[in-house]
Amino acid sequence: MRQPGWASNQFGDALFQQLGWSNFDRLHTRGVITGSECTDAFRCFAIPAVTGKLPARMPQAQASETWVVHPHDPIEKLESNLWRVEGSLPNMPLRRVMTVARLASGGLVVYNAIALEEAAMQEVDAWGKVEYIIVPNAWHKLDAKRFAERYPNAKVIAPASGREKVVAVVARAAGPEQLPENADIVIQEFGGTRERELYMTVRSGSGISLIVADALFNMPHLTGVQGFLLRHITRSSGGPVVSRVSRAILVKDKKAYAEQLRSLATPDLRRVIVAHHQVISESPAETLRQVASTVG
Repeated sequence: MRQPGWASNQFGDALFQQLGWSNFDRLHTRGVITGSECTDAFRCFAIPAVTGKLPARMPQAQASETWVVHPHDPIEKLESNLWRVEGSLPNMPLRRVMTVARLASGGLVVYNAIALEEAAMQEVDAWGKVEYIIVPNAWHKLDAKRFAERYPNAKVIAPASGREKVVAVVARAAGPEQLPENADIVIQEFGGTRERELYMTVRSGSGISLIVADALFNMPHLTGVQGFLLRHITRSSGGPVVSRVSRAILVKDKKAYAEQLRSLATPDLRRVIVAHHQVISESPAETLRQVASTVG
């Protein structure tokens, strides 16, 4: 049976014809890809990439009190004040990344929260008290409620645009002004997005790490139908890029967006941590300037 509302459209049929199937029904019947995988990949990537609009029904964060853990890697301790964890995203081909930064006071700032196995969570808790939970944009709130419930005294920070969607999951979400000015960790709105995304910078000694969500992708090419979508339709894979989806729904002022990338390309930039897939650690400043040149 066709999936109502999104698969039964002309672009969907044209895409599957290009892939060698006459329609979605035959694709599903042949068992090439499961309905849930195709549904999520298509709704989240193909439709926004082509139309510039989000479909009516996007996967939403589950407002569950249960601590749901999806497979993830061990914690990477990048700096004395910076940790990173990479894990899977349910029913999606993307990897997702949580970054944890430690304030000079010992408190922790969690950017793009991911529910971890209890042993890993205890390791985080032993490192410091979670004081701030950053929801970088309205599409990155899958585990926001779970973290907010686990850490009821932590302040939840979300961008101005789309904040109502975060508030629907975590009522106490407010703006980045909740984080006091300090020398090491800064949360700011990403220029050119009209307050749709927050980025974080973390100073570790003489170097700086930049942490972003969907402002920049750095994922390898994948195989199969989903790999085709990500490479040719959404243009999300194959190295540091601003994906077609981000250009459609996140970039609202190309000039300002490009200028923001260039302004972050400082000589002391040590790495760029993206919310999906790989860290940019080789010539990160030059990489930002190159990406900026493709935007505006």
